[in-house]
Amino acid sequence: MMAKEFNRMLVTAALPYANGPLHIGHLAGCYLPADIYVRYQRAKGRDIRFVCGSDEHGVPITIRAMKEGATPQAVVDKYHRTLQDSFAGMDISFDIYSRTSNAVHHETAAGIFKRIHELGLFEEKETEQYFDEKAGVFLADRYITGTCPVCSKPGAYGDQCEKCGSSLSPDQLLEPRSTLSDAVPVKRTTKHWYFPLQDYEPWLKQWILEEHKEWKNNVFGQCKSWLDNGLQSRAMTRDSQWGVAVPLPDTEGKVLYVWFDAPIGYISATKELTPNWTDYWCQEDTKLVHFIGKDNIVFHCIIFPAMLKAHGGFVLPDNVPANEFLNIEGEKVSTSRNWAVWVHEYLADFPGGQDMLRYVLCANAPETKDNDFTWKDFQERINSELVAILGNFVNRSFVLMHKLCGGKVPRLHEGCVDEADTLMLNAFRLTAEKVSDAIEHYRFREALFEVIDLARQGNRYLQEKEPWIVARNLAEKPSEQEHIDNCLHVCLQLCANLAILANPFLPHTARQMLHMMKVVERMLDWENAGKTKLLVPGYTLREPQLLFRKIEDSEIETQIRKLRAGSLRQPPPPTPDKSPAPMDSPIPEQAPKPTIPFEDFAKIDLRVGTIRQAEKLPKADKLLRLEVDLGTEVRTILSGIAQHFTPEDIVGRQVVVVANLAPRKMRGVDSHGMILMAEDTSGQLRFVSPDQAVPPGSAVS
Repeated sequence: MMAKEFNRMLVTAALPYANGPLHIGHLAGCYLPADIYVRYQRAKGRDIRFVCGSDEHGVPITIRAMKEGATPQAVVDKYHRTLQDSFAGMDISFDIYSRTSNAVHHETAAGIFKRIHELGLFEEKETEQYFDEKAGVFLADRYITGTCPVCSKPGAYGDQCEKCGSSLSPDQLLEPRSTLSDAVPVKRTTKHWYFPLQDYEPWLKQWILEEHKEWKNNVFGQCKSWLDNGLQSRAMTRDSQWGVAVPLPDTEGKVLYVWFDAPIGYISATKELTPNWTDYWCQEDTKLVHFIGKDNIVFHCIIFPAMLKAHGGFVLPDNVPANEFLNIEGEKVSTSRNWAVWVHEYLADFPGGQDMLRYVLCANAPETKDNDFTWKDFQERINSELVAILGNFVNRSFVLMHKLCGGKVPRLHEGCVDEADTLMLNAFRLTAEKVSDAIEHYRFREALFEVIDLARQGNRYLQEKEPWIVARNLAEKPSEQEHIDNCLHVCLQLCANLAILANPFLPHTARQMLHMMKVVERMLDWENAGKTKLLVPGYTLREPQLLFRKIEDSEIETQIRKLRAGSLRQPPPPTPDKSPAPMDSPIPEQAPKPTIPFEDFAKIDLRVGTIRQAEKLPKADKLLRLEVDLGTEVRTILSGIAQHFTPEDIVGRQVVVVANLAPRKMRGVDSHGMILMAEDTSGQLRFVSPDQAVPPGSAVS
């Protein structure tokens, strides 16, 4: 099939959910690849717009607000700002970063829903769903827990058991309870509007399986699997007070399903960006590209295109390049366990280091399979590639130019151009072609490798030419200055090319190089990539600046301790995480504490106690109130273990108690002691207990 010609481009990156900060897995998944692609296309002079924004609706937002005693708007306002700051700090160059709580989005999403409804395409159905009478809300699957019908373990969610991995529905759970109030949910009848995906199955098969065989294997394969298994109607509304109101009569308390309204955020953001938004959404000569993570493939490749097809008049995505997941130090990212590298914390710890992280995340991008970020690899790539190859070549070229050529770009003496000079100059064009082809086809790791490899070739060329050695004989052979001039002329033209080629990946570094070369940003236009006469002979250049710095072992050790000690710090509010931690993952390492004398340790009174009663503390999702028998008395102790144990499971358990702690008031209740716990490899807390039953109050020594 012939490639289609496009006159303009629209690039979207998945809307991040506004109930927590940004971590590096998000960056590697879609935002950095999208930014690289957009910066390259801008350099090509193409008419392109890059849109994104915060996804601010859905049940998790309302739950977060209930738990924090805040309004949903306050929650999304807080994290919208956090996300904006993180993207800006990483030089992600959106043309607009909007939000789905904006009025223009509500109007746009409601309008699209109403149009599809007017066409008679929705199915109205009444179904029974679980309702929490105490909290007064219908419950999403994730907010119902019970005993797993497969492995009989308590604590399974309404959509998945994280103990055995089985996919579930709420109706399958034994003894279901609401995670909001611990109440037993009841069934209530409710009406919703369903989108008949099965009606679009033939069209989707033709559009994806026949017309888009060039899509990445993970995208094409997941779409094919869904289509082969058959599509079903999907509810496009929910019972809630937070979201885009269903634009139909007598629908109080009903909003659009977040996965109906969220992708429409791309359209509403474009409306905010330009009055000519229809050029980018309704003209067939627009190339629409969605950058996403693999968990969003179905929504962007099947559900959203089917919605647009049903509505009519919108362009469909030309490509949906989805990346796999980025793990951290061998484990899946877990926001609930704070196992993540948070972007705002990275920017605080490495000021001005955005390009270092951009480089590592691109060089190690999970383009075809899940990849692993480690701090040691971060250090190795920065020191041995950015510093030792790219930074070293640029610095040596500028230092030698100032030392051997009077601080000016030397001219190229055509009469003594040798084979090495010619090969190096030809490499500019060849590399530019390779980088361009790789980016156009979403192979960003490969493109970045070619950029660094060109700098590597430059180092070899410079080392072979040894102009500093040649300079020693200038008194006897002044004509050798021509060879020095040629070498450094080639090196400086290479520096100019490296700035152009690196700009999509390392924009801050490219700007630094422009400053050193005293040239304007127009030089970064892609039409200049591969050219050999970018810097004018005789032009004075500035003194070199170090583009990168070495990362010291102590910095890496600090980051590893910080990561592994994450359970000691209050984690950022989590997005519900369905991925269980690998059972063979390393035990999280706690930050070392200062040495104390034995006399201080001897002051601690450790006693064995027996838990007589246990209950959840109202309005505290992490705390259990325990009545612990210490032999001579029964203590009330509050323990933050509610997410790991149910009250009925721990009554009768023997535990070790720090018995001489001063009372501490939490949630209006005095806690008289502390229960000792240990964390296993999966992040699950375990009691520290005697291996045999002992009388309550027994001393631990």
